[in-house]
Amino acid sequence: MTGSAAALVSFVESSDLLRELAGVEVSASQVERAAEALGAEIAVDEHHCVEPAGDVAPTMYLGMDGTGVPMRNSEVAGRAGKQPDGTAKTREAKVVTVRTAESRDDQGKPMRDPGSVTYSAAIESAAARDTNPDRSDFAERVLREATRRGFTEAPRCAVLGDGAAWIWNTARELFPQATQILDRFHAKEALHRTAQAIFGATNEGKQWAAARCAELDDGKLHAIVHALQPHAASVAEATKCAMYIFRHRARMRYPKFQAQGFCTSTGVLEAGCKVVIGTRLKRAGMHWSVSGANAIMALRCAKLSGRFEDFWERRSTLLKAAA
Repeated sequence: MTGSAAALVSFVESSDLLRELAGVEVSASQVERAAEALGAEIAVDEHHCVEPAGDVAPTMYLGMDGTGVPMRNSEVAGRAGKQPDGTAKTREAKVVTVRTAESRDDQGKPMRDPGSVTYSAAIESAAARDTNPDRSDFAERVLREATRRGFTEAPRCAVLGDGAAWIWNTARELFPQATQILDRFHAKEALHRTAQAIFGATNEGKQWAAARCAELDDGKLHAIVHALQPHAASVAEATKCAMYIFRHRARMRYPKFQAQGFCTSTGVLEAGCKVVIGTRLKRAGMHWSVSGANAIMALRCAKLSGRFEDFWERRSTLLKAAA
């Protein structure tokens, strides 16, 4: 009960829930210790339990994204960050999601299948030296989640992400056969951000962004770059946006992807960071250690992915064997 509560709400709220719903007195500090210990167990179990589970869908999607987690000062000491003085207040948690989208909406477009999304997340590196024979910690995490879901066994598989280089480096390393798609939500977000930089918060800027988004949907990337050129000399964001489109042009062929029946943007990536990380670890006043954050992420991913009970069954079996 403590683990279930702490996976969903803060330690203080978990203590209140246990008292209100079960009549059990567990202090917030006790909840914290128990939940983090349990999450650490789940994190170890996640490394070892990678057997494929469930049927493999005709098309499967794997997404990767990252978001900052507020950290204790000791965890960011000496680290470069985005603060005005160059220091850091957060560490990046990386999330991998796997899902299916065999359902169709009224227009026949693919939709995320309810209950099909699974998650795995941690604060860990996605970088590895070219001379290092071992994969990065995060690449290993992605591979484990893909194996559990049978991602590479699907007749068609696609990787979605934003513009971060570590996402596409990981995709190339692990899934060279997969179709790479730049999440359309992120692409449009970049166009709106550029419009804001060029025109400010004006109607002209909104109209400009809407026109560029329409061109994006139609696959007219050259038209977008042409519209950016007059502003490139005076607005750095315009040049940045043009380079963004150039680097990811093969991943932005949305009319082609749509004709092939692929999802190009469903909000699952953005929602994954909010669901797994934001709503639990980024609330007001929260500051984490890396080990504590990773433990709660492991606990939360197990709950959200429908694997919490499976973990308890394995745990009970091990305890009985040990006894």
